[in-house]
Amino acid sequence: MTSWSNEELTPIAEADELRVQPRRADGSLREPTPIWVVRDGADLYVRSYRGPDGVWWRTAKAGGAGRVQAGGVTRDVAFTAATDPELNDRLDAAYRAKYGRYSATYVDPMVAEPARATTLRLSPR
Repeated sequence: MTSWSNEELTPIAEADELRVQPRRADGSLREPTPIWVVRDGADLYVRSYRGPDGVWWRTAKAGGAGRVQAGGVTRDVAFTAATDPELNDRLDAAYRAKYGRYSATYVDPMVAEPARATTLRLSPR
C-alpha cells in the first residue's frame, strides 16, 4: 500500500475541509461532499457527521475507493474502516483540537458514537 508523501499529507491535514468523492458501483465518482479530516501520525481519517446515514459514507463503505481533494492536493484513495477504540479516542481529541473553534453543535456529533462508528482511514492509491 502506498503512503502519503509529506507534500500531500501536510496540506490535506491542515485544510479545514476535504472534498470526498466515493466511487459508485458503476465506477463513477459521486459529486464532492465537503467533510472534516484529521491526522493521526502519517494517516488521515474522516467520519460521517450523519453517522451511517451519510450517503457519501455508505457509498465509500460499499465501494472502498474514491477521490479526495484538499489543500491543493487531489488523490485517489482507498477507504478502510478504523474500529480501534484507542485510535478513535485519539481522533476524537484531534477533531476537538482542530475544529473546537466551531460550535459544539457541529463538533459534538463528530465525536459521538454514530460518527465514531463511521471512521475511515484514507490510503493513497
